[in-house]
Amino acid sequence: MATLNRNITYTNRDFNTFRNALIDYSKTYFPNTYNDFSTDSTGMLFIEMASYVGDVLSFYLDNQIQETFIQYARQESNLFDLAYMLGYKPKVTTAATVDISLYQQLPSKLDSSGAFVPDFDYCLKIPNNFQITSNANADIKFIIEDVCDFSVSSSQDPTDISIYSLSGTNPDRFLLKKTRKAISGTIKSTTFTFTTPVKYSSVNINDSQIINVLDCFDSQGNEWNEVLNLAQDTVFTTKINANYTDPNAVQDDAPNLLNLKQVQRRFTTRFISKTQLQLGFGAGTVSDNDEDLVPNPDNVGTGLAFSKDKLTTAYSPLNFMFTDTYGIAPSNTTLIVRYLVGGGLDANVSSGILTNFDSSNIVFVNPNISSTALANIIFNSVATNNILAADGGQSGDGVETIRQNALGNFQNQLRTVTQQDYLIRALSMPANIGTIAKAFIQPTKVAEYGIGELPTILDMYVLSYESTKKLRTASSTLKQNLKTYLSEYRMINDSIKIKDAYIINITCNFDIIVLPNYNNNEVILNCISEIQSYFDIDNWNINQPILLKSINILLDKVDGVQTVTNVEIKNIAGKSLGYSEYSYDIKAATNQGVVYPSVDPMIFELKYPQSDIVGRVVPL
Repeated sequence: MATLNRNITYTNRDFNTFRNALIDYSKTYFPNTYNDFSTDSTGMLFIEMASYVGDVLSFYLDNQIQETFIQYARQESNLFDLAYMLGYKPKVTTAATVDISLYQQLPSKLDSSGAFVPDFDYCLKIPNNFQITSNANADIKFIIEDVCDFSVSSSQDPTDISIYSLSGTNPDRFLLKKTRKAISGTIKSTTFTFTTPVKYSSVNINDSQIINVLDCFDSQGNEWNEVLNLAQDTVFTTKINANYTDPNAVQDDAPNLLNLKQVQRRFTTRFISKTQLQLGFGAGTVSDNDEDLVPNPDNVGTGLAFSKDKLTTAYSPLNFMFTDTYGIAPSNTTLIVRYLVGGGLDANVSSGILTNFDSSNIVFVNPNISSTALANIIFNSVATNNILAADGGQSGDGVETIRQNALGNFQNQLRTVTQQDYLIRALSMPANIGTIAKAFIQPTKVAEYGIGELPTILDMYVLSYESTKKLRTASSTLKQNLKTYLSEYRMINDSIKIKDAYIINITCNFDIIVLPNYNNNEVILNCISEIQSYFDIDNWNINQPILLKSINILLDKVDGVQTVTNVEIKNIAGKSLGYSEYSYDIKAATNQGVVYPSVDPMIFELKYPQSDIVGRVVPL
């Protein structure tokens, strides 16, 4: 039989092109067999049915190809899968945050000198996950994650004390105030029962507006830790920064000490839809222990317990992890999972309405209270309020948001590659292990390299805040926490030296000419207010120069100022005066109206804006 060569086109994509192509095919290759192409003929019935099938198949083929690319995908489930593939975890809701002021009264007592002071025996302790409700809408709830202990006051957790009431001329009651960060949400819990271990088992939490998983414990009391992926075998842990945990610790600017802990009970979370959060587990069993192995003759070099025929294998002395189970799978247990739900635009409540709360878990720090009646009065004096409105609450990621965030996340992958990556990572360190207020990074100068050191060393200069938001050098504890935190993200061949930046305190003097019919004092005060805003420490970074022209323009815009005749920046130093010990030649560092920073990274700080700004009105 002769081979038939047919001219077949593969570019048809829709119903009409399929139909026309089939008609042309019939006319070309079967001209005598069939020639009735009227719309109601039997042949056209089959031709149009084939065209219909081809059109539908082309549509679904195009759609499936489109849904495999995150740039074009539209279906929510596909977008979620593609986003996780690129390392981005979509959000189905975002919690609002707000600072909550917590109050309690204290009775007064006489101290040894005869002065009236607060009686701290009546201090209360508010537990973590304390819930506060809006007085306007009971469905709007916030929780305070940290414990609030009124008996403790430090630079990181100050307690404001004021006189609440007088008895005659003597204080009768004192008012204590603390501030805590609160997030919108409600804690819920669910349980999952496991029998025989299953590799890479998973369970789903079905709920709306899921923010995240708070914690997970099994029925034996073991904690399961959430990780970004099952290959991550370490998590950050903290312990209280106190003398009994570390005798050499400095307690000023790091309330907790940060450590890395290796865990085998771990899980990952991923949203598979806006109402389903999936928890995934590893493939091992309890006997597949991937905790730290202590090197000894039984497991290094000779007598390997698990494989005696690998005595010639070279093992890294820095890593004795010999498992690929990605954690263990839960078995013969019940997991209790607590998770947080809430957030959204409705959580952005106005100020002054977060005043309702559940007091059932509030306790006295001192259990031995002498006066029960007074204790009841003090207990009922607890109050809460949000001075500012809550913000940050949003609905979940939309289609385009997931797409753009996933593409952006794929480029950085939470790794510190560039200098800016290191800055972002340092400034995003959790507050409970200390706050880096300012950071600056640059390659180590060639002259500072040691013998044999590779040119991959970066110098990171950091500063922290005092309780009054004045700059200070970071303590050794805070820098150790930062070192531990960066170790999980830095490139393997990068070395980071953490150093102290210099603080240069300054004063600002200016002379202005005031327009006629304006009050000189009022204009001066407005000018001082503008300079205070300009030198607000939030607006300044390490190695940022001072632009005198910008200050001139700022003062020129003040209502009533006719001319700015002089703006002068001076250095002020001396620990005895309350300033930095470092002096700086401002005059030599000024060139064409710009005060330049030094070669060694430093920051200009106008430390006391109420007294370090002096303005004068001069005659025309």
